[in-house]
Amino acid sequence: MATNQKTTKKQTHDQRSEMVFSWSNYKWMLIGAGIILLGFILMAGGGSSDPNVFNGEALFSWRRISLAPFVVLVGFGVVGYSIFHKDKKKE
Repeated sequence: MATNQKTTKKQTHDQRSEMVFSWSNYKWMLIGAGIILLGFILMAGGGSSDPNVFNGEALFSWRRISLAPFVVLVGFGVVGYSIFHKDKKKE
């Protein structure tokens, strides 16, 4: 009976110590977070030093309206890939 309890405790400990994601998943997640951060940096700016002057070209530039949201979506795609990616070694 005592050996059965030790075996059960060891199996429970082994199950807890196994990581949900591999290091590869975390690497891809950090890359995706960096791409998302880059997209938000591309969206920044467009302000004016004079509040009475409206500069539509700086505010509604192609970089802020088209490129930056696309980069953010690509970053979310990379993060999604990192969550669902499984290493071939673990299977």
